[in-house]
Amino acid sequence: MTGLDSDHAGPEMAGPQWALLEALGAFWAVKRAPGGPYVAASTQFKRLLGIGEGELGTLADVDLFHSEDAAALRRGDQQALALGQPQTVEQRVEVGGRRRAFTLVRLPLDGAGLACAWLERTDSVQRDTQLARAMRQIEQHQAEIEGLRREMQAGLERDEFTGLQVRGPFEEALQREIDLSLREQREFSVVLLALDGAETTPASSLDPEGNKRLLAAVGRLLRANTRAMDMASRVDEARFAVLLSGVGLATAYQRMDQVRRQAIQQIVAWDGRDLGLSLSMGVASFPLSAASAGELIAAAQRALKAAQSRGGQQMALASIPFRA
Repeated sequence: MTGLDSDHAGPEMAGPQWALLEALGAFWAVKRAPGGPYVAASTQFKRLLGIGEGELGTLADVDLFHSEDAAALRRGDQQALALGQPQTVEQRVEVGGRRRAFTLVRLPLDGAGLACAWLERTDSVQRDTQLARAMRQIEQHQAEIEGLRREMQAGLERDEFTGLQVRGPFEEALQREIDLSLREQREFSVVLLALDGAETTPASSLDPEGNKRLLAAVGRLLRANTRAMDMASRVDEARFAVLLSGVGLATAYQRMDQVRRQAIQQIVAWDGRDLGLSLSMGVASFPLSAASAGELIAAAQRALKAAQSRGGQQMALASIPFRA
C-alpha cells in the first residue's frame, strides 16, 4: 500500500485483501493517524459508527467515540506508528450506548496513515465473563456446602433450603442482642429482606426446583456477607432477616446495599434460563428505630414495604421516632 491521498483512497481500498477481511467478519477502515480523520472504510464499519455518505475525510475518532475511548485509540495509533509494524490489541469502546469488545489490528501505511481491522468479540467476551462468574459461584457453592455439612453435624438448627438459621434461634439471638445493647449502651441493626415479586408471584408458583435454586442463592449470599457475631435467618417463605451485631443504621445500610448489588449479579440457572435474583430490604436499628424487639421488627417491616413500593431492588431506612 502506498500513501494516503484521500482523493484516491476509494479505488485503492477495493483490493482483494479488504474483501478477505469482510469475508472473515471484520470491519476495516483507513485513517490518517493518530486519531483520524477516516479516509476509507467498509460499509459495515460506516454502518457501525453511523458514518453517512460524503462524511469520510471529515470525521475523526473524537467525532465518533466518547472522549475516553477516542484518547485510548489515539494512544494505540501512536504506539503502532512508533513500532512501524502490525499491532494487535483488545479494544473496548462504547457504540450505540453499549460497551462492545473488539480485536483491533493496526497496520502502519506510508504517509502517516493506519489501516485498521476491527473484529467484534462482544458476545464471546460476555460468554467468557459469565462462565468465569458461574465457575466462581460453583466453587463458592461447593465450599459452602461443605461448611454447611459440618455445621449441621454440630447440631445447629438450619433451614434446609437456605442453610440459614430458622426463626426461633433468630428471635432468641435478637433478645440477647437487645440485652447486650442496653447493658453496654451500643447500637445494632436488623435488616428484613424479601424476594421481589414474592407477593404477586409467590415462590410456590415457581417450579419447585427453581424455587429451591432461588432460596439457596439467597442463603449463599447472606452467609458470605455476615460475620460470626451476626445472624442470618429465613423467617417465612420469601422473607429473610439479618441481625448485625454492634452495627449502626448508616453502616448497616452501606453493608446491605452491597449485598443487594451482589444479588443482581448472581446467576441462578434453571431449566435453561437465568431466574434472576432481586431483593428489597428494610433496615432498622436498636435503640434508634425502636425500643423493643417487636417494635424493631415492625420498623424494619415498614421500611421493607417502602422499598418494595418503589418497584423492587431497593433499600429503605426505618423512620426514627421522636421521643420526649
